Amino acid sequence: MPAISSYFHVPLNGTVEWVTIAYLVATASMLLTAGRLADMIGQKPVWFLGLIIFTLGSAICGAAPSLLFLVIARGFQGIGGALMMAISPAMLTSAFPPSERGRALGLNAINVALGVSVGPTVGGVITTYLSWRWIFYVNVPVGIIGLLATWFLLKERHTQRQGRFDPLGALTLGLGLACLTLALSFGQELGWLSPFVLVSLLVGLAALVALYFVEQRVAYPVIDFSLLRRRVFLSANISLILCFMSLFAVSFLMPFYLEQLHGFPTEVAGLLLTPLPITLACIAPLSGSLADRIGSRWLAASGLAISCLGLILLGQLNAHSSIWDIVWRLVVTGMGQAIFQSPNSSALMGDAPREQQGSASGFLATGRTMGQSISVALAGAIFTSLGGASAGLQLVILRAHGSLPAAQAAALEQTFSHAFQSALLVCALIAAIGVGTSLVRGKEERRSRQLGLTEPGH
Repeated sequence: MPAISSYFHVPLNGTVEWVTIAYLVATASMLLTAGRLADMIGQKPVWFLGLIIFTLGSAICGAAPSLLFLVIARGFQGIGGALMMAISPAMLTSAFPPSERGRALGLNAINVALGVSVGPTVGGVITTYLSWRWIFYVNVPVGIIGLLATWFLLKERHTQRQGRFDPLGALTLGLGLACLTLALSFGQELGWLSPFVLVSLLVGLAALVALYFVEQRVAYPVIDFSLLRRRVFLSANISLILCFMSLFAVSFLMPFYLEQLHGFPTEVAGLLLTPLPITLACIAPLSGSLADRIGSRWLAASGLAISCLGLILLGQLNAHSSIWDIVWRLVVTGMGQAIFQSPNSSALMGDAPREQQGSASGFLATGRTMGQSISVALAGAIFTSLGGASAGLQLVILRAHGSLPAAQAAALEQTFSHAFQSALLVCALIAAIGVGTSLVRGKEERRSRQLGLTEPGH
C-alpha cells in the first residue's frame, strides 16, 4: 500500500484505501450468491469462472494506468475471489467421505497457515526488488496452472437442480453486505457518526431486512433460510462469527504493539507474529481428525475456551514484556483457534444437506469475512477511543527524533498498554460467549458420524 500510494502520489490514508476496500466489498457481497449458484449449476463451473476472473483481474490490476482504474480492477478481482472462497470448503468436503471431513479441513488449514505466515514476507520482497505491480502479476502464472488443473483433473458429479436464479434477492443481499462492509471498514477513520458511515449502515441493514421479505415471495430464493433452522448449522455459524470477531483482533492489534510500543522493525514484528499460524498448522489437522471420531461439540467449545485464555494472557502484555512472553501467549491463542476451527467447519458443512453444500460453504465464508470486519472495527474503536492510537503515533515520532524523555515515555506507554489490553479483554469476552454457542449445538453431529451417514437425519 505505501508503494502504491507513492507511485500514484496520493496520501496513504486517502483514496488508496479503496484498493483494499473495493476487494473486500466485492467479495463480501458475492459470497452467499456464489454458494447458491454452485448448488444450481455445480461447484466446478463456479470455481472455474472464479479462477478466470481472479487471474484476469490480477493481470488488469498489475497493468493499471491510474488509481481509479486499479480500484475498479480490484473490485472485479474480488468477484473472482468470492466465487472461489465461497465454494472451496464445499469442494473440499465433497471429495472426502463424512468420516474424514474434519481431517480434510484440518489439512487444508496447513495451507492457510502457510499463506498467512509466508505471504507478507514474500510480498515485501516482491515489492522491494520488483514493484507493486508484480504483487498482482505473480497471480497470473499460478492462476493459469490452476485453470489447467481444474479443467483436466477436477471431477464432479452434479445433478442439475430444478430452479431459477433469483436476481432481485442476489442484488438485495449484495447491497446489504456491501454497505455493512463499507461502514465497518471506514467507521473508525471517518467516525461512526459521520454521514457516510451512518448512511452505509442504514442502507445495509434496511437491505438485509428487505431481503427476508423478498425471499418469502420467490420459489427459489438466493439464500435458503431453512438452513438456519438446523440447530448444529446455526450454532456453528454463530460460533464461527464470534471466533473471528474475537481472534482477528490479534492480527490487527499486534503489529501496532510490536512496532509502536516495543519499537521493533517491521521485519522483526512480522517474524514475531508467525508463532500463531505455525501453531495453527501443527494442531488443526489433529483436531480435525479427532472431530471425525468424537464429534465437534466439545472440541469447538474447548478451542474457544483456550482462545479466551490466550486473549486474556495477551491482554497482560506491556512495554516491558519479553519476546518469550509474546511468543508463548501467541502459541496458546493459536492452539485454541486450531482446536476450534476444523471441527466447527466440519460440523457446519456436515449438517447441511448434500444439495445445499454450496450455500453452506457460502455461509461459512460470509461468517468469516463479517467476523473479521467486525473484529477490526470493534478493536480499533476501543483502542483509539482509549488513546492507544495517538499514544503509539507519538512514541514513533519521538523515537524518530531521538528525544524520548523517561516520564513522557512512561505515560505514553501506559496509555497504549491500557488501550491495547482493554481491546483484547473485550475480545476475550466475545470468545467466552462463543463457548456457550458451541455447546448448545447438541450431539446430532456425533450421532450422524457414528452411523456413517452422509446427511444428518437420514
